[in-house]
Amino acid sequence: MAADLTKPAMLKTEGLTLHYGGSQILHGIDMVARAGEVTCIMGTNGVGKTSLLKAISGTHLRSGGSVTLDGAEMGRVPPQAMAKAGLGYVPQGRMIFPLLTVRENMETAFACLPKSEHVIPDEIYELFPILKDFLNRRGGDLSGGQQQQLAIARAMLMKPKLLLLDEPTEGIQPNIIQQIGRVISYLREKGDMAIVLVEQYFDFAHDLGDSFYVLKRGAVAMEGTKETLTREALREVVSV
Repeated sequence: MAADLTKPAMLKTEGLTLHYGGSQILHGIDMVARAGEVTCIMGTNGVGKTSLLKAISGTHLRSGGSVTLDGAEMGRVPPQAMAKAGLGYVPQGRMIFPLLTVRENMETAFACLPKSEHVIPDEIYELFPILKDFLNRRGGDLSGGQQQQLAIARAMLMKPKLLLLDEPTEGIQPNIIQQIGRVISYLREKGDMAIVLVEQYFDFAHDLGDSFYVLKRGAVAMEGTKETLTREALREVVSV
């Protein structure tokens, strides 16, 4: 699927910087993610991919630069404000509540929605049938793959304009990886959501991605669309 540069930017960052203590982690990140597309953030371990998602989501307050979500510039606001503005985030490690049931985990998404929308649509169970079977099972009793499905479902329930996915295939069995890939494709094709994917599994990321940003030492080292970047060039810079 070709990246469409005429689509409006659902996410735009300009000059985004982040410090931890005395160390600068992100150096002036400029990026765009468009509705109906998957934007992949790639790079080796420790280059700042997860930190970038945390800075966008408000989990870590950025040091400088701007984040614009659906045309509105967001200040240095906490994650709850970003969620209410339309950001869904599936972090590395999934962050499932282990003592809550599957249903209760999903219902935590309702905090961002008006009372009239406090319902779990059939679409969720069609995409993730296992969740319907395990509604009353505790989150901590699920396998890693089942927890990942639950985390994505919970984020979808928030009806995000922007969905951030951090390493969704990490530690997941192959059949669940394929299912997650199908869900991401389905969400992209609906056309109303921008998806930002951080992913180490190269083939998974390349197959799904429309646009790519490669990070090195906290800065963008390469960017482009699937049309402008060859698979070989991307693989080479990601594997160095």
